[in-house]
Amino acid sequence: MSETAAIIERQGGPEVIAWREIALERPAPGEVRMRNTAVGLNFIDTYHRGGLYPVALPSGLGMEAAGVVEAVGEGVEEFAPGDRVCTFGPSIGAYATARNLPAASLFRIPDGISDETAAAALLKACTVEALVERCARVEPGWAVLVHAAAGGVGLLLVQWLKHVGAMVIGTVSSDKKAQAARSAGADHVVRYDREDIAPPVRELTHGRGVRAVFDGVGKDTWAASLDAAAPRGLIASFGNASGPVTGVDLGVLARKGSLFVTRPTLFDYYRDPGERAAGAARVFELLGRGVLGVTIGQRYPLREAAQAHGDLEARRTTGSTLLIP
Repeated sequence: MSETAAIIERQGGPEVIAWREIALERPAPGEVRMRNTAVGLNFIDTYHRGGLYPVALPSGLGMEAAGVVEAVGEGVEEFAPGDRVCTFGPSIGAYATARNLPAASLFRIPDGISDETAAAALLKACTVEALVERCARVEPGWAVLVHAAAGGVGLLLVQWLKHVGAMVIGTVSSDKKAQAARSAGADHVVRYDREDIAPPVRELTHGRGVRAVFDGVGKDTWAASLDAAAPRGLIASFGNASGPVTGVDLGVLARKGSLFVTRPTLFDYYRDPGERAAGAARVFELLGRGVLGVTIGQRYPLREAAQAHGDLEARRTTGSTLLIP
């Protein structure tokens, strides 16, 4: 039986995504064959495809998926055929009907959480866990700023930050996205398509600025992040939706109030199995308790991944996006 998988032989726009039919071998020792039921779309997929993050070519695409175990390789004892599982990488290749991957990269999906929820939430929510709990270490009462607050990561950030007791200001670009951010718990929303971001943030914080900025947009919001941060505040620039931040002048950080800036990546905070397990367990706990709700704004057939990439990059999406095999 052949399987369908995405492949890129060069990096570029969504048009470089091609498809091939493959015959999967039996899982090697330590591997599991996972049949995907839902695949999560993330901005990192566009970075791999477009060249912002170099990958060895030819390459698959995608890091996040949920599905069921079909077969296990020698030495795999923690999973068995029929188990519901999910993954967020680090191996690339989730845009597929099925694939073999290391058992160590899988998590069992708890009862009560659907495959679609797991595929829509795992990578994004683990990213949020690392940003809020491990990187910024947000405390109750902090004023924080979340750029792109109605995106897949943004909505989860708003909910998690409210859970830990922060006052959340979100930036959005439409009435629909403003409503989504407010529904997630944002205390205030700034329409960056209508006004500069920093002045209303300063007004809302009585001139002080915010203790932490969570910026997944990158180039277009860098200046606003600097202007909105309080003295000794932290800017966690974790994404490049508008392009990377370059040419950083360290002197600006001093003039803006001895600011801290970090460019965090998830796998630096999830370096060992214990960190990965603890982060995923925390995510599933909050999903199970209803503290986190996942908004699936769009679903595309797997083979329409190129259209999904285009819509994501054009900011036509809200919440999480799934590709359905």
